[in-house]
Amino acid sequence: MIHVFWAERYGIKLNGARQSEVNLRSFKEKFPALLHLSNAPLTEPRPLEKRLVGNCRDFSDFLAALLKQKGIPARARCGFGKYFLPNHYEDHWVTEYWNTAEKRWSMVDAQLDEFQQKELKITFDTLNVPSYQFITGGKAWLLCRAGQANPDQFGIFKMRGMGFIRGDLIRDFLALNRIEILPWDAFGLIAKADNQLSEADLALLDHLAGLTLTPDAAFAEIRQLYAQEKELQVPASWFPIV
Repeated sequence: MIHVFWAERYGIKLNGARQSEVNLRSFKEKFPALLHLSNAPLTEPRPLEKRLVGNCRDFSDFLAALLKQKGIPARARCGFGKYFLPNHYEDHWVTEYWNTAEKRWSMVDAQLDEFQQKELKITFDTLNVPSYQFITGGKAWLLCRAGQANPDQFGIFKMRGMGFIRGDLIRDFLALNRIEILPWDAFGLIAKADNQLSEADLALLDHLAGLTLTPDAAFAEIRQLYAQEKELQVPASWFPIV
């Protein structure tokens, strides 16, 4: 896989068709596209031009899917990385897998190969990302709601603030429900403007954020909440904006 925003740094010029690969939502869509580029075994390194174009979510989803195929519990998480820009938490996705030896979830940033690690001056092990280097959407929401963090330090490009954090909170919640959506998909509570949120909405979001901090213990409630709350559900008639 090659990141859509990093391709030119690798010397790869993407045409419109290749760029559109980033809009493939599910692993079931991505995998055939990958094989169409090359039917070489996944265990063999691919030339850059034969790699599927994606972003951080795709790297994370792909790794989680492959680990689960091997019987290793894994899940994608949505939130913010501290290691991209100074004094900033960048919109990002990582993979968590169950570390049997240490009996805990370990975090992996599958996007960061040796080239990106060098460019970003990464000093930690990307196969064991420290918890302080990545903040889930739920944790960011609660920190900012408590006045312990500045919402304007969370986002990507010129998009930042509580509305953006809310989106990542809900996307992380959806990922924990095993629902694959694109980073720019917006519906229900994600799509509301800040001034449209009711006190009930804020209470729901606070509760949601708390659940995502302990997803194992809260998994049954996370599933139940998705089934009950219409504004958290991907509409059956929804046609994604891509």
